Amino acid sequence: MKPPRVAILLSTWNGAAYLPEQLDSFLGLAGPAWRLYWRDDGSADGSAGIISAFAAAQPESRVVDCSDNRGHIGITASFLTLLRRAPQDSLVAFADQDDVWLPDKLARGVAALSRVDAKAPALYCARQSLVDAALQPIGLSARLLEPPGFPQALTQNIATGCTVMLNAAAVRLIAASREPAGTLHDWWAYLVVTAAGGRVLMDEKPTVLYRQHRQNAVGVPLSPGKRALAAVRRGPGVFMRTFRQHTSALSAQPELLSPEAREALNMILAGLSDGTALRLRALRHTGLRRQNFAETQLFRLWYLLG
Repeated sequence: MKPPRVAILLSTWNGAAYLPEQLDSFLGLAGPAWRLYWRDDGSADGSAGIISAFAAAQPESRVVDCSDNRGHIGITASFLTLLRRAPQDSLVAFADQDDVWLPDKLARGVAALSRVDAKAPALYCARQSLVDAALQPIGLSARLLEPPGFPQALTQNIATGCTVMLNAAAVRLIAASREPAGTLHDWWAYLVVTAAGGRVLMDEKPTVLYRQHRQNAVGVPLSPGKRALAAVRRGPGVFMRTFRQHTSALSAQPELLSPEAREALNMILAGLSDGTALRLRALRHTGLRRQNFAETQLFRLWYLLG
């Protein structure tokens, strides 16, 4: 049997400073065959030209230009446009424009996903080697302290987009969904897969040099304490707005949900609508929690109040 082809999805936006190193890292990948699908999201620098030059040096059809005339539509819409353009029978890997992939990245993801029943949606993700703008080591991303799943996916995204790979069942499921405003493509993928009863496979071995710099769309706090402090400073407004958007979007698409997810979601929504007693019941019975104790307590307070 031929090894699965992987569709690498790359959305660019003013990424010329780091993009060449990312593209070069694709050429060093070992293992499965891949094809790059890319879309420029209205860059004002030379990003599109860099990829066009890269494509010209590759075998025919190895790089597919999915750019359109919509201009800047944002990171989530751009990545999900690419996901819907990719072959629906292939594995998919999200790629950020400013990282460097390690040679075994795709091979590890393919091996993990191959152990899941092809009919079941599955999402693979991994820890990251954190580096600075010059690729100097900073440390490793945090380990998971709690197992991933639903409904805890509503409280926190643990699927870092630059490491995410999806099997074909997950690709089709996400492509058929309607994402809400304000979400991120990786968080929405994690939500949809887990709400459907799918698998999340976390790799403890880093597969990406995850570059931390001032232009990061989403960076990585270096400690749980710093992450908790940042959450306190933001306050409940932004978090609860996103929480409500996700719960509403999933509730409006019951065909995406497993029976267990539908029951938990109904309980959570009832709490949001009808007061403290039902909110306490939802917290007791649905498994709503974050990755550490302090953040879980803060989330529970915000859910009770908001």
